Amino acid sequence: MTRLTRIHIFIAMLLAAGMLLNMVSASNASGQVFQLSIDGVIGPATDDYIERALQTAAESRAELVVIKMDTPGGLDTAMRGIVKSVTNSAVPVASFVAPTGARAASAGTFILYASHISAMAPGTNLGAATPVQIGGITAPAKTDKQQDKDKAGKEDKSGKLPIAAADDAMKIKLVNDAVAYIRGLAQLHSRNEEWAEKAVREGASLPSHDALKLNVIDIIATGMGDLLQQLDGREVIVQGEKRTLHTDGLSIRLLEPDWRSRFLSVITNPTIAYILMLIGIYGLILEFSNPGAIVPGTVGAISIVIALYAFQLLPVNYAGMALIMLGVALMVGEAFEPSFGVLGIGGIVAFIIGSVILIDTDVPGFMIDISVIITFALISALIFILVIGMAIRARRRPVVSGLEEMIGGEAIVIDDFDHKGMVNIHSELWQAVSDRPLRKGQLVKVTSISGLTLEVKPNNTSPNNTSIEEKE
Repeated sequence: MTRLTRIHIFIAMLLAAGMLLNMVSASNASGQVFQLSIDGVIGPATDDYIERALQTAAESRAELVVIKMDTPGGLDTAMRGIVKSVTNSAVPVASFVAPTGARAASAGTFILYASHISAMAPGTNLGAATPVQIGGITAPAKTDKQQDKDKAGKEDKSGKLPIAAADDAMKIKLVNDAVAYIRGLAQLHSRNEEWAEKAVREGASLPSHDALKLNVIDIIATGMGDLLQQLDGREVIVQGEKRTLHTDGLSIRLLEPDWRSRFLSVITNPTIAYILMLIGIYGLILEFSNPGAIVPGTVGAISIVIALYAFQLLPVNYAGMALIMLGVALMVGEAFEPSFGVLGIGGIVAFIIGSVILIDTDVPGFMIDISVIITFALISALIFILVIGMAIRARRRPVVSGLEEMIGGEAIVIDDFDHKGMVNIHSELWQAVSDRPLRKGQLVKVTSISGLTLEVKPNNTSPNNTSIEEKE
């Protein structure tokens, strides 16, 4: 065998090995496209759903994951969690704003920029990605000259900026951070950085066809079938490696949120979390005021634990939570010690203010409706001031049945005795003891009960404290 022949055999073996690797790789892929959906406000439940769905797709060796999106935006923390999951995914991710009329506003724009493929249906839009916080949309950042001019006019003699200027500085920091974040995502997939910055600083928006012209998105597709056809043969970079997509004709597997994601979606609704917290407070107070009831305490403990778990996933203002607790305490105080409404009204005011500022964001869908707050404020006032107050007053009333009812009652001495004898009370004969001599027929007052023996003393308050025999 000549040297040239050996070289030809070696090259043929390399080609065969390459073909075998391609066949193994193809056999390992599931031949499926996973379709996820973001429909509505982006929150902690959405983050959990996308993260676990991408893990499932990676384990199933899916060819592609498509996130079908229609969202007005959402919480910054949830959006950043989704972006991390998408950029670190082992499976290529395509974000698709659909159907016609859908949008990818605010947080949705960041997710589009983070995806390996960004696509939109005709008649959709994206943008308006300015950070939102308490007080509304942050104003666009000023130029350096404007900032210097404002600073020169606002500084006092101590050289410190007033609170309003410090507020502006914080807003500028938030905007600059968001700008750097979205520009970094644009650089990952060579998309339009300048427009991305404009979407954050000025709240700019674009329809789908303009977005394609400006290199903000990669594809306009009329539906999932059209999208997969256009993606077939396209190269993407996944975890630093080039990968060619083979999507034409693949089956689509719809991956809906499971029970855990749905449960998380329910409890992280601020209104639901707020109601659970109040149920927990009511239950524990009722249990403490009536030990042994068990049901209020059990329901209350479960509710408050779930509420606290939900609140640690939400942007909570702890001053608001403290005001709610103070309001409840003042209303309970009004029930125990009536103060002509001062504690009760103060409690209702603190409760309402705390409820209004409890959720520290202006993101649509993550605010507690004012009608719910007022309703629960009135219910709380009714429960704590009226119901508990009535229960406390009822406990303070004299006992009208049982042995304790005889304490303070009048009895008649049956026979003369010095220390121990018999008395008649409620038409019953009872053994009685006294530290004074008593006469037959004398009226006495029961001071205490020890077992089946009454302790009595002469009833000096009775207008006729004489024996029956003397009257006769």
